[in-house]
Amino acid sequence: MQILEQYSTILITITVLVGLFQAWNIGANDVANAMGTSVGSEAISFKQAIIIAGVFEFLGVVIAGGSVTSTIKKGIISPTLFEHTPEIFVFGMIASLLAASIWLFIATISGQPVSTTHSIVGAIMGFAITSVGWGSVSWSKVSMIVASWIISPLMGGILAFLVFIYIRKHILNSETPISSTKKHTPYILFFSSFILTILLFKKGLKNLHLNNSILMVLLYSTIVGIIIFIIAKYFLNKMQENDDEYYKKIIKVEKIFGFFQIATAAFVAFAHGSNDVANAVGPMAAVVETMKHGVSGKASLPSWVLLSGGIFIVIGLATYGYKVIKTVGSKITEITPTRGFAAEIGAATTIIIASSIGLPISTTHVLIGAVIGIGFARGVSALNLNILKKIVASWVITLPVSAIISSIVFIILKAIFLK
Repeated sequence: MQILEQYSTILITITVLVGLFQAWNIGANDVANAMGTSVGSEAISFKQAIIIAGVFEFLGVVIAGGSVTSTIKKGIISPTLFEHTPEIFVFGMIASLLAASIWLFIATISGQPVSTTHSIVGAIMGFAITSVGWGSVSWSKVSMIVASWIISPLMGGILAFLVFIYIRKHILNSETPISSTKKHTPYILFFSSFILTILLFKKGLKNLHLNNSILMVLLYSTIVGIIIFIIAKYFLNKMQENDDEYYKKIIKVEKIFGFFQIATAAFVAFAHGSNDVANAVGPMAAVVETMKHGVSGKASLPSWVLLSGGIFIVIGLATYGYKVIKTVGSKITEITPTRGFAAEIGAATTIIIASSIGLPISTTHVLIGAVIGIGFARGVSALNLNILKKIVASWVITLPVSAIISSIVFIILKAIFLK
């Protein structure tokens, strides 16, 4: 602890700066999960996406960011390995945070959507292997992450495919699309509201520890679904089946789903803000608490740090988020509001199912899989396979690249502070 006391101000300053850089990268890369399909379908502009995502991401951080815990508690390594060498743990957390940030920055510049969580996990693996050895890593956890590269996009793709097929069959391909919209859309919105409310409780509000039982969450979600059903029924019934040409009716239907898509994106942004800010400030909390109380200390941070993380997530989206949003929204496949809505609902449903049965998934991978699913509904030719190859390649190298960078940074930090 003597080293930590000697350099405490410097180490905390470095940690905060690197943590905010990580938050910036999360905004630039990960927020595309929430807004990519909405911008790609032209339901909203990029500027509008910044405003919507900015508001709801920040609300997610403020209302439900909660008491942020260390990313180390994901089970990749055990902090007890460093009980007698807390300075090694601190250097490792700083190295991990910087390594994950560097990899996210590289991926963002290339327009590749990658998993923030996998980036930080890979980085932690790198410093752990370098400092303790290969046996320090929980390889069963790593194998589950590798499995998620297949599970996440496959589940997201299948569910988004099914949602879009239903919309296409019962509304878009109907001879009377306006009447069909009035008939089927309230039921679609009931299901969507039901799913999104569950997502809100399981992800967006989980840090508030509301302790609602599964039955209560289902009851609340059903009530919200019924309210949305009634409201949708009322307003949709005011639509007139006029003598417009068929394609004009389809355009009208797409505009309606564009509004629904915006609402869905706002929900996802809120859930993202409440959870993924932990990938930036979690390791910061680990460093600060270790310096105060040792590696067994509970990781928590002042509220201003949490809020700063939220602000830098929004800044990241506003300043560089367009790169990944462009990839998600337009480079994989053509997206319309109905397709984008199907992708978002498919992704949200996947997240709920996976978290309920304990499957390790990446939100980024789920969303990309959902976009692939809606593209596949029109055939393989509707997908840009070259872009998909690049995206999958970036997923595969996330763990090893983050680990290598982390290892290098860790060695440099040790050389500087333990000379």
